[in-house]
Amino acid sequence: MPAPYEIPEVLDRREGPHGEVVLRRHGELLQIIANGCFLMDTSDGRSERLLVDAARDALDARPGPAVLIGGLGVGFSLAHAAADPRWGRITVVERERAVIDWHRAGPLAGLTERARSDPRTRILETDLVRYVNETSDTFDALCLDIDNGPGWTVTEGNGGLYSDAGLASCARVLNPGGVLAVWSAQPSPEFEETLWNAGFKQVRTEEIPVARGVPDVVHLAVGPG
Repeated sequence: MPAPYEIPEVLDRREGPHGEVVLRRHGELLQIIANGCFLMDTSDGRSERLLVDAARDALDARPGPAVLIGGLGVGFSLAHAAADPRWGRITVVERERAVIDWHRAGPLAGLTERARSDPRTRILETDLVRYVNETSDTFDALCLDIDNGPGWTVTEGNGGLYSDAGLASCARVLNPGGVLAVWSAQPSPEFEETLWNAGFKQVRTEEIPVARGVPDVVHLAVGPG
C-alpha cells in the first residue's frame, strides 16, 4: 500500500470519446481514473472476483456457460474467469481504447497476459449499453462492473443501463435461466425494485466485506426468460 503522503505518478493520460481517462501509479498500486473519478486499483480484486463467482454459483449446472464481463478495468474479473475451467466463452466489453492498450502493451499487461491468450477470451472495444442493445450474441451470465453502482455512474449515458429499458436489453441477451450480476459500492434497494419490475426473478444482494468502510455489494438476479 502507498504511504498517504506519496504523490501519484501519471503513467498515461488520454482523451477518449467519454472524457479523460488516466492510468497512474501510487506506490505499488496502479489506478484508473475517469474524468477525475477514481474507478479502481490493483490493491485487492476481491470484489471483482466475487462478482464472477457469485454469477457462476447462481447458475444451474449447465456445461461451459458463456459469460459477458462489462468493463475490463484492471483485469481482475477477466483473469479470475479465465482461471476457472468451468466457464466457456468469455467476452469482455470495454469502451476505452486506452484501457485495452494498457493491458495489451502497457503497465497492466502482466495482470491479464494469461487470460488474454486463453482461446475462450474475446475483448471487444465497444460501449456496453450499445452492445447489449444491438448484439445477437447470448450469454448465461452478465457480470457488470462499469460504474461505482447503479446510482453512481461514471458517465451520464451509463444510467440507462440500470433503467427498465436497459435491463430489458440485458434480459434479451441472457439465455433462459441466465444470471445478471451487478457490482456496486453500496446497496441500492431502488435498483432491486427496478429488477423486480423488469421481470427478473430471485433478486438478492450479497455483501462483500472490504478492509474499511461499508461493504461492497453484488446485485444478483435471474433473467425473466
